[in-house]
Amino acid sequence: MNLWVDNLWTPPFGWAWAQTSSGAIDALCFGMVERLSLGYGLGGMDTTRPVIRWMRENRIWPREIHVHSANSAGAEWLTGMIDRYRD
Repeated sequence: MNLWVDNLWTPPFGWAWAQTSSGAIDALCFGMVERLSLGYGLGGMDTTRPVIRWMRENRIWPREIHVHSANSAGAEWLTGMIDRYRD
């Protein structure tokens, strides 16, 4: 399964869409996500930081992870955490 996490940009064809961090975590719980693409801000105070933290704590890392965020500071944080903690 391909999972696109963003509240504004629509996913490419064939990708499931999570618009909140809790929705993304729910999808990841099944262990079926092979490709993950993350925006950063998800509206209000929600970001994809909880998604990264959940993956780190549960040691669940999709085979491919991409960051498509336009927020450069957010993208840097996501990329740094992925590089640091991914198994």
